[in-house]
Amino acid sequence: MRGAPVPLNRALVALFSSAALLGIAEAARPSAHPTPSLPLVRSAPPAPPAPTVPQAPAAAPMRLVSLVPSLTETVCLLQACEQLVGVDRHSNWPASVQRLPKLGGLDDTPLEQLVALRPTLVLLPPSSRLIPRLKELGIHTLALPTQSHADVRAALQAIGAQLGRPALAEQRWDEAQQAIREAAQRIPSAVRGQRVYVEVSSEPHAAGPNSFIGQTLMQLGLRNIVPEELGPFPRLNPEFIVRAQPDVVIASSAAFEKMRSRPGWAALKALNDRACSLPPARWEALVRPGPRLGTAAHTLADCLLQLGAAVTPQ
Repeated sequence: MRGAPVPLNRALVALFSSAALLGIAEAARPSAHPTPSLPLVRSAPPAPPAPTVPQAPAAAPMRLVSLVPSLTETVCLLQACEQLVGVDRHSNWPASVQRLPKLGGLDDTPLEQLVALRPTLVLLPPSSRLIPRLKELGIHTLALPTQSHADVRAALQAIGAQLGRPALAEQRWDEAQQAIREAAQRIPSAVRGQRVYVEVSSEPHAAGPNSFIGQTLMQLGLRNIVPEELGPFPRLNPEFIVRAQPDVVIASSAAFEKMRSRPGWAALKALNDRACSLPPARWEALVRPGPRLGTAAHTLADCLLQLGAAVTPQ
């Protein structure tokens, strides 16, 4: 912001003024060699101070509502947690978001409660039935898919652009990819190439090769029992899983408890090793498609390290 001249400018003006006065006085002193009279030349007046330019007010913080846990985490990892005013009931990381108003889940978000929070932007999945209604109410939405690594990166970039932090978004992506590379270096050679089944729900739904989980597994040097053509998160016939006899089963600890009681699943040898039976916090890091992909990769590396030589390649 430009204002009145600073003291240094005043000193320079004073100095120049003094020099001018001295010159005039010297010219007025009688000279031993008179010179012809010359017309008085007036110096140009000093330039007026530059006008004060009002500074533009800082942009007001956004009022964000996130209805997807991974997008909540994305906002916070972009250092904008304080701009969240409400989240879905499953958003619980980082701990600070647990103090925010909870707005149900994907299918039971209370619209009136959401509108009362006066959000400037609502983050939600493309499948949300709220999108048309929010648009009718003049509330901006950002619908972001999060099924693959490419989706995660695009979501980071989109949210980073909304927050005015595109460079930080790209930095977070680079950090996640570096962490995955480091996790891959930890995988024991005896485990590389093993065939893996990741159960994401008890129907059962699995993480396929094209899902963000499947893509991380591939980067770690593992293979997926799910055929690629079935999509990112297909529902499988339980008999298919038993026949496939995966070398490694990865699931939540609660799911592991129930698997052996399913008809025929006692024949799954991989269920005898619970190394990749993950407690809730570690499981959430694995199944949430956000910038914690690197943390998820190290979670997988930890359990595969425990398997080590106990797993024999087929």
